[in-house]
Amino acid sequence: MLSYFANPERFDRLARTLIPWGWGLTLALLAVGLPWALAVSPPDYQQSESVRIMYVHVPAAWLGLFAYGALGVSSFVFFVWRHNLADLAARAIAPFGAAFTALCLVTGALWGKPTWGAWWVWDARLTSMLVLLLLYLGYMALRAALEDERLAARSGAILAMAGLVNLPIIKFSVDWWNTLHQPASVFRFDGPTIHASKLWPLGVMALALTILFGVLVLTRMRTLLLEKRADALERARERRLEAEAREASQ
Repeated sequence: MLSYFANPERFDRLARTLIPWGWGLTLALLAVGLPWALAVSPPDYQQSESVRIMYVHVPAAWLGLFAYGALGVSSFVFFVWRHNLADLAARAIAPFGAAFTALCLVTGALWGKPTWGAWWVWDARLTSMLVLLLLYLGYMALRAALEDERLAARSGAILAMAGLVNLPIIKFSVDWWNTLHQPASVFRFDGPTIHASKLWPLGVMALALTILFGVLVLTRMRTLLLEKRADALERARERRLEAEAREASQ
């Protein structure tokens, strides 16, 4: 199934079909989720109204992790099987993964100030999330710094795969070390510890932002494909003009 859509033409047709539906679902879910999260859901008995930051912070954190996992898998597929579409997916994922990770850190700081009394602490979870942002930025900087496209793709893939080791550190940091960050409260073996009045709007916001992430990645992948086609056409035109110039000079 995946190999079928590794063909750029098939992927483009699929993306053109999915993107409008994705935008529609995103807007519909946000239209429900934002009022539910910001106005309807009750304040927390300890954190009061500041708990509403959770409805953006938590999905942003999930997406930062998910996106890097997708970046690592795409890089692995390209590195092993040389699927150019996998490399395009990695390039498309990186900036949006970085954006959600940065959003997670910013909203975490806004949440931490009233909760912990500080904008930032060198907590295991916070520090490992900062490392994740640096990995995203390092991947993009490395790709931009190398002029050889194939070398840039391979080097970026190696860096992305190496960075996967940070994901379990982020996930289990609250269990392995003494940390201010609260432990998992949604994905638990014994069930969520968040009340349904907060869990449902959180789920709607998470789904909305996840679909938004997917739409943005598909859109950027299509853009990168068009850029590659335009570059190929330009190079072919230049070669044709050079050949015609040589023929005219003979």
